[in-house]
Amino acid sequence: MAIGEPERGSGLDGAAAVFTAVRPRLFGIAYRMLGSASEAEDLVQEVWLRWQAYDRESVAEPGAFLATIATRLSINALQSARARRETYVGPWLPEPVDAAADPYLGAERGEALEYATLLLMERLSPNERAAYVLREAFDYAYDQIAEIIGTSAVAVRQLVSRARRHIADGRRSRPDRDGQRALLEAFMAAARSGDMAELERLFAADVVNTSDGNGAAKVARKHLVGAARVAKFLVAIDWLWEDVEVHRTELAGRTWAVLRRDGAVYAALTVDATDEGIDQVLWLVAPEKLGAFAD
Repeated sequence: MAIGEPERGSGLDGAAAVFTAVRPRLFGIAYRMLGSASEAEDLVQEVWLRWQAYDRESVAEPGAFLATIATRLSINALQSARARRETYVGPWLPEPVDAAADPYLGAERGEALEYATLLLMERLSPNERAAYVLREAFDYAYDQIAEIIGTSAVAVRQLVSRARRHIADGRRSRPDRDGQRALLEAFMAAARSGDMAELERLFAADVVNTSDGNGAAKVARKHLVGAARVAKFLVAIDWLWEDVEVHRTELAGRTWAVLRRDGAVYAALTVDATDEGIDQVLWLVAPEKLGAFAD
């Protein structure tokens, strides 16, 4: 039995014991690949169904086998994501999760759970993302990754190198956590007071406002681009702040403003910036994306 492999028993109880032992890692792989906790849960359930039906006695290393299934299903899901997201109403953003609520998620390399990394991983091809996740989040060896995704170790090194380069390029000139928190505070003060001049001062010229609402009422269904246009939009939605309580929370490596109405979470927003100013205003309004903010 390989190091870290769960001990197997017989029958369905044994299959369940093996699966339960590795399930947190399977979810960790699927979540980082898909950027959605609900989609990751569905995928892990599919792995379980396949594991039940498989000739388990032929599997020498169950943990590695199940991780391979999870990764390949994730790659397939990403390859079909474009078609699936055509039915999604408006822009799509990754769903943050609370790693502290699940010690298995936080036990691996935490950087791959940061929201900034999830956003940047959207730029990667499915195979690049798989190689990056397995290497950077779970420290798989290159030859192990090659076996999982069905390529050579040399090709995996190239995939990981390209992925790291894309991620690094996207991180250039980004503020640290204290800087991001201060920018969010300044943005919130200007947005709630309707100070258009201050908003434009805070923004980079090419700032993008992205709202993930999946068709929710009164949520912008297109990206808004440009300092003047985004500032004007934010001043126009002054109704948003009526009867709303705003709280700050730290989640997935950044500070969020959580908006509650009638005791329920209505939305969560965060900002990011370059040296030129805030270049991203990100809103999560789709109810299925707000689970981590509910407590």
